[in-house]
Amino acid sequence: MTQTKEKMTKAYRVAQEMLKDRLKDVDQSMAEEFDELNESDIVIVRGTYDFIEQVFNGIGLKYKIVSVEALDTMQLDPEQIVFINCPGNVSDKALRNLVSFVEKGGFLFTTDWALKHVVEKGFPGYICYNGRSTGDEVVRVEILTSDDPFLKSLIGENDDPQWWLEGSSYPITVLDKEKVEVMVQSKEIKERHGEPAVFVSFDHGEGKIYHMISHFYLQRAETRTERHKGEGSNYLLEKLAMDNQRWTKYKKMGVDDANLAEVEAAYSSSSVMNKILWDKKKKSVERSKDYDEEKR
Repeated sequence: MTQTKEKMTKAYRVAQEMLKDRLKDVDQSMAEEFDELNESDIVIVRGTYDFIEQVFNGIGLKYKIVSVEALDTMQLDPEQIVFINCPGNVSDKALRNLVSFVEKGGFLFTTDWALKHVVEKGFPGYICYNGRSTGDEVVRVEILTSDDPFLKSLIGENDDPQWWLEGSSYPITVLDKEKVEVMVQSKEIKERHGEPAVFVSFDHGEGKIYHMISHFYLQRAETRTERHKGEGSNYLLEKLAMDNQRWTKYKKMGVDDANLAEVEAAYSSSSVMNKILWDKKKKSVERSKDYDEEKR
């Protein structure tokens, strides 16, 4: 397990660098804005089953980590993004704090069992747990990019990403199909567990909620095809314009210590993570413009 963890951490590090280079290849102005995401104000709430902080460690983004109990009295700033690791067993007082935070403009990200403990209780009517549970399995997913310029710049038609489902993960039922956006879905989850949604979002008040089935930190992938069995550097060739400088950089980072399936899985989940940071940055810019216009 330790070796697998090290491989996925390295894959996340490679994936984050790939995101930067991919944007440089397809949209230079977006690439310049992407660099500013390092300045995002991120709070991570410790969990028992998910470890989002390990992803941030891998991709090199700064964050503040707090206990679940700290949410009872913590002064949350609407400019922050709060990530709650599974299971998300927060107190009623903490839940009221989170609801107020979102209503004032904060972004909240939750995983798996936090669907029942946080989202259903604090933000009812949007999504809910469908009452079934997954096994420990890896499924193919589809990242829906048609309406999202950021994800569209990163994810291509040839991508075949996978998502790891922890045993007893909670499938997501979308209750309000007009207000909830499904950004990642899986036909395999629908066939096995009744619902296709993997990663969803919806606006609430001035802020936004993001939720995903299972855990954000992907501990493994599966080599289902000959393509998946290839070296991690094969994925570089699919995604990037490569030259000697880039080859040297990625070889030093250990891109081939992971296979293509692992690098692709890390790239896909990192794209989703950065999508949240990107959305928050855009929202903050809009709020700042509105404030300036009100002052005139």
